[in-house]
Amino acid sequence: MFRFAIMGAGGIAAHFVKAMDVTGASVCAIASKSLSRAQAFAKANGIASAYGDYAQMLEKEKPDAVYIAVTQQDHARLTDLCVSYGIPVLCEKAMFSNGYEADEVFSHAEEAGVFTMEALWSRFLPSTNRVRSWLENGEIGDIALAEFGIGFQAPPDPENRFFNPKLHGGAMYDLTVYGYEILTWLFGENLYIENVAVSIADTGVDATDFIVLRQKNSLFTIRTSLITPIEERMVIYGTRGKIIVPKPHIGGQADLLGPDGEVREHFVDTVTQHGFSYEIEETMRCIREGKLESPIVSHASTLGCAKFFDVMHLN
Repeated sequence: MFRFAIMGAGGIAAHFVKAMDVTGASVCAIASKSLSRAQAFAKANGIASAYGDYAQMLEKEKPDAVYIAVTQQDHARLTDLCVSYGIPVLCEKAMFSNGYEADEVFSHAEEAGVFTMEALWSRFLPSTNRVRSWLENGEIGDIALAEFGIGFQAPPDPENRFFNPKLHGGAMYDLTVYGYEILTWLFGENLYIENVAVSIADTGVDATDFIVLRQKNSLFTIRTSLITPIEERMVIYGTRGKIIVPKPHIGGQADLLGPDGEVREHFVDTVTQHGFSYEIEETMRCIREGKLESPIVSHASTLGCAKFFDVMHLN
């Protein structure tokens, strides 16, 4: 059985554990900066071993891969730590804070021959890929505009992961990453930044983002917020119809509409048991085949997003 270890004992790690029943993999160990928190997580989730030191877990357990589920500011450091031990990595989004981190860590991983991938689970979802097939088949003609929006009202605690700059809080790393990496999966990596506007929270992190991207004559907008609920949907407008995807980062369904607004196809995902299962299965497949990266969430796509963050930092 393929053995994952987890770094980070928060809520996202618990979701990862629940996906094990679908994938046939197992979680052999959990590590956290707090040993007591790791022990509590292990007990609650039926994990055999708990550690208060990340390196110690890698040395003792020698897992087949590590899922990194810590807060964002430690993603690059812990990915590089795993690579130093020769252990493959599936790291939560956003995997990196900037282009420099991405360049350094991916170069190290490629030199060491170690698989690394960003856990951008939305790219794997059946609804996302049904939309991709509609676009590839030209179902709605030439693309004029795509709008992507997600947002919610996060707890207004300046110390939490949403608003604390020390934890790399902000809408950019938590939500805007979805918009950028879903749109580039659907339309290609050559989306150029036309305009960026952000509002800043009292703590100094970005609270609401509005981005305009361009590809030739097509425009793409991303709207995200941590301070107000935004209608969570993606709409893609073409010359022969449009596509509507509710909750595009979570998936589940999608509608293909004709030029008069008639629904030509209503897609409902009836097969997904746990959304994380696809990225887990892809990680296992790539590692077993000796690959260093996945074609679905490639190093180039994650690097492109990290460099997109660089531009956003200038605004």
